[in-house]
Amino acid sequence: MQPQYQMGYDRAITVFSPDGRLYQVEYAREAVKRGTTAVGIKYRDGVVLIVDKRVATRLLEPASIEKIFKIDDHIGVASSGLVGDARALVDRARIECQINRVSYDELIDVETLAKKLCDQMQVYTMFGGARPYGTALLIAGMSDGQGRLFETDPSGTLLEYKASGIGTGRPAVMKLFEEEYNEDASLEEAVLLGFKALHVATEGKLDVNTIEVGMINTTSPVFRKMDRSEVAPYVTKFSQ
Repeated sequence: MQPQYQMGYDRAITVFSPDGRLYQVEYAREAVKRGTTAVGIKYRDGVVLIVDKRVATRLLEPASIEKIFKIDDHIGVASSGLVGDARALVDRARIECQINRVSYDELIDVETLAKKLCDQMQVYTMFGGARPYGTALLIAGMSDGQGRLFETDPSGTLLEYKASGIGTGRPAVMKLFEEEYNEDASLEEAVLLGFKALHVATEGKLDVNTIEVGMINTTSPVFRKMDRSEVAPYVTKFSQ
């Protein structure tokens, strides 16, 4: 139970506590930590996003769970946390991409889009009558022939990573990446490392039938999701 003096700061998103904390933003981060694990990995030629889609019942159609979204030809995102909040940010991101096309007749830079999304998320930490977005995003894309990977959180913080994870298994994923990540990895090596990270994050309970993979690279500079037939060989190799 919280001390009495904390309760006022707990309820007001616009008020800092005496120790400099915004409790509602911290609670939004907790919502992300309860979400399914998603990982993003930069490799030699591009970026890959891999998500473990949690299926709670056999009655659920796995294809109806969407955790990886195509934003523009050269950008995709993976989400963890509240799916509705992620979908709202995805819609905002798509609009920003189209505005850039109409205004400048060119594709938006990945970092520019990531900053615009973080600006949107940060606004909802500053005024009452609203709540922060309860989602985090991994934003992957190509800019000037280079793979870029950014991570956002509910506070509007933006960080660029070589490899990262969000969701419930983030600590285990980051520990594995610290030990085994290789910048010069191939696509296959990056995907297998991502599978291993998800396997560790789920404590060996990974169901390979619910894995979703999105990718973009220099030879195929359009973000796309891999279909089941493409993922199957990686799954077979990982299971050996």
